[in-house]
Amino acid sequence: MAQEVKGKIGVTTENIFPVIKQFLYSDHEIFLRELVANAVDADQKIKALAATGEYKGDVSDVKVRIELDEAAKTLKIIDNGIGMTEEEVDKYINQIAFSSAGEFLEKYKDNIGAIIGHFGLGFYSAFMVSKTVTIETLSWKDGAKAVKWTCDGSPEYQIEACDKADRGTVITLYLDDESAKEFGTKGKIDYLLGKYCKFMPVPVVFGKETEWKDGKEVEKDEDKVINKIEPIWTKAPSDLKDEDYDAFYKALYPMADEPLFHIHLNVDYPFNLTGVLYFPKIKERMAIDRNKIQLYCNQMFVTDHVDNIVPDFLTLLHGVIDSPDIPLNVSRSYLQSDANVKKISTYITKKVADRLEEIFKEQREQLEKKWDNLKLFIEYGMLSDEKFCERATKFVLLKNTEGKYFSLDEYKKAVEPAQTDKDKRLVILYATNTEDQYQFIEAAKNKGYDVLLLDCELDAHFVNLLEQKMENTRFARVDSDTVENLIPKEEKIKPELSEDAKKDLDAVFKAVLPKEYEYYVDAQNLGEGEAPVVITQNEFMRRYREMSSLGGGMNFYGEMPKSFNIIVNMENPLVAKVLDERKADKDAKPEDFASGNDLLKQIADLALLAAGLLKGKDLAEFVKRSAQMLK
Repeated sequence: MAQEVKGKIGVTTENIFPVIKQFLYSDHEIFLRELVANAVDADQKIKALAATGEYKGDVSDVKVRIELDEAAKTLKIIDNGIGMTEEEVDKYINQIAFSSAGEFLEKYKDNIGAIIGHFGLGFYSAFMVSKTVTIETLSWKDGAKAVKWTCDGSPEYQIEACDKADRGTVITLYLDDESAKEFGTKGKIDYLLGKYCKFMPVPVVFGKETEWKDGKEVEKDEDKVINKIEPIWTKAPSDLKDEDYDAFYKALYPMADEPLFHIHLNVDYPFNLTGVLYFPKIKERMAIDRNKIQLYCNQMFVTDHVDNIVPDFLTLLHGVIDSPDIPLNVSRSYLQSDANVKKISTYITKKVADRLEEIFKEQREQLEKKWDNLKLFIEYGMLSDEKFCERATKFVLLKNTEGKYFSLDEYKKAVEPAQTDKDKRLVILYATNTEDQYQFIEAAKNKGYDVLLLDCELDAHFVNLLEQKMENTRFARVDSDTVENLIPKEEKIKPELSEDAKKDLDAVFKAVLPKEYEYYVDAQNLGEGEAPVVITQNEFMRRYREMSSLGGGMNFYGEMPKSFNIIVNMENPLVAKVLDERKADKDAKPEDFASGNDLLKQIADLALLAAGLLKGKDLAEFVKRSAQMLK
């Protein structure tokens, strides 16, 4: 029988426990995860010993049990695993940070399952919430004696014999008053176990299952096992069906719509990584849930903040990643940057690209059906990750205003014959809203041109990227100029106007336009049958304004006032009539002439209306004037 022993824990400073209690772990709730992880390790070790034949006893009922006594303010973590001898307690508990996992894993690496602990400090997280901690343990070894270790949160400890009769370890936390309020309730413990332990590799038991009987919830005799969901990432993809992946997604995110696609990760060299990632269905673009990827270490939940592990654009995905090779600090809450993390990030990016290319080649129809939900993700990835961008140029799709889909190469071949300008440069036309830009889209179609629909919030940036990737190609929004000027086929003959005539034309038209914008008046010959006035937005200025609104170091453009091009069709009869009237009244100031000329106001308002710029009082006056002119 062990003799009662008193001693000091082997630490280098008398202040170690205040440091542990306040600073070692960023979140105090971590204590339960760490202690359950240690208990799971102990169970895994006894199963490994049984597998080698070193242990002859029964390991069929290996589990971890959690017991809470709210009145006594005690919490017990109980395992029936490997246990410890008095010497092992002294070695692994009294000497802080000397972890047994490493040497055990090396010895039994061919038989051991998942050994979670690596640092030896997990046990001491118990002192963040406890005034006293005891360990009662009995080793699996023949002839071992049960011992009890007690510590009150100071470097002083006591070890003595106890009457524990069965193999394993019982850790009892005597919660301090503050922690008892926060962690000393059944609901809180149930929540923490569900959060951290639902995929642990051995059963974790807390309380009893319940049922509704006679209008109230009553306990059954059956133990409540926290980790009922079997983690599919531990299985081979060949053993799983699509229904298995969908069911697992539903278990992770009960309120979410069905995912679009999934990717199964499985690599064991040069690092260990498993997991399943899903492309979620995005209901509202830019209203995206991040931090939906859960990180596990050997099936123990660590965090759902994986920013340092996966590229930023992949944080839009949902799912799980499990790896013992991702370096963590002692709290396992914050990731450190190192070579392994970079390799893992590169691997995940490659797997995502592989999967998307596979879908493009083998399930093109499915990809097209789901493209509107995928495009934001793909564009974000191409804009933020150069390696992904290189791969994505093979499978990214473009959709035109008629709902047809093309790859980049397919689209270039389709429109090149009609949409190459006089300088032998391909011009790709696009719209952002088919209703607002209807007349411009129709004008382009009447010329035999095709128009893409780019209605994603990132498209201003995306268009810029595509211009860099596609040689001798430029993009132009369909309302950025007249259709003749969008894809110029020959040099246009400009109207001959003196400088004074240009200035007067500028002043006359600006006088009848809303004052909140800037305008650039330009006289052009568009043809007798074309509109008298067309309002467009300069492609460069509009695009960079949109890009600045989403960031990207272009705030200068965002601060500039909104401007429009006022294209006056000098060959239109109505414009000719206005100009004749202006000649007859040439001595009047431009603003005075404009205020008294209803035809000028009418053709200007028609252009504003077509551009969606005629509103409020101006719109009401336009309607009234139109009715009068029809009489």
